[in-house]
Amino acid sequence: MNKISLTLALLALITSISSFFYFNSHSNQVYVDVNKLLEGYKRTKVVRADFDATAKTLNANVDSLMTNWQTELKLYEKERSKMSDKELELKQELLGNKQQQINNYQQAIQKQIDESDKKSTQTVINDINDYVKEYGKRNDYDIIFGASGSGSIMYASEKADLTEKVLEGLNTEFDGK
Repeated sequence: MNKISLTLALLALITSISSFFYFNSHSNQVYVDVNKLLEGYKRTKVVRADFDATAKTLNANVDSLMTNWQTELKLYEKERSKMSDKELELKQELLGNKQQQINNYQQAIQKQIDESDKKSTQTVINDINDYVKEYGKRNDYDIIFGASGSGSIMYASEKADLTEKVLEGLNTEFDGK
């Protein structure tokens, strides 16, 4: 009887230790590092490259207008001594108006660039959020927190970090599209 009791006790101990480690190894509360997902997601790089190309083109237009205006200003300064008072006044007004138009255009372009950046970033964030939601459902997680380095998660065990798994799945899904 003692051998059977000892065997059953050992078996119960091994079972309880195994179940403790099993249940603790799969927490239903996990997190992902949002910044790492944004940096490592391939679509982020594609969207960023498209955005950079558009912003570069728009800024080149502004730079071209500024260069033309500066050339006109230098020409005005050279020929200024040969102009009448009326011509000076008209030329100064014309240069001032052009400068104001360029400034207005530059502000409009900057607003367009900012809105485009916000829109493209939001598109990537929506992709990530949708994927994480589906990933959580597929893998039976109760909650997946998003850590962003701003204090939303002050500490979490590394075994609760799903960032690399989610990033791999995101990129695989993106490559498949």
